[in-house]
Amino acid sequence: MEGAMREAHSRAQFLRLAAVLVVIAAGLALRRFGYTVNLPFVVVKYGGSTLWGAMVYLLAALVLGKSPRSVIAVMALFMAVAVELFRFYHTPWLDAFRLTTAGALLLGRIFSVRNILAYAIGIAAACAFDSARR
Repeated sequence: MEGAMREAHSRAQFLRLAAVLVVIAAGLALRRFGYTVNLPFVVVKYGGSTLWGAMVYLLAALVLGKSPRSVIAVMALFMAVAVELFRFYHTPWLDAFRLTTAGALLLGRIFSVRNILAYAIGIAAACAFDSARR
């Protein structure tokens, strides 16, 4: 019985890792090609933020593993809001990093309550479709 549970957990973690990679690829593709294929600004901007929230949930799920999905979702939302609030903090080196593509994708540049809403939607969607349902 314990071996079956361990195997189910390992499978769920593998699926979460695969989902992280798919979500990252989708987010990068959306930001890179969204305007090229004439998607509206709202879809590109907040679609990317929604995918970023889903990614945060999935990464938290990988770390927190066997925790209930509700705990993972709350922790992911806490982390996403913390990153958004971190945008109020400025130092020359941090602002220089934020001007790079990696900095913009990871930390963002400007605080936005709308981003928090998009993160929450992404986290809720990832939680709802999490492969490790109990």
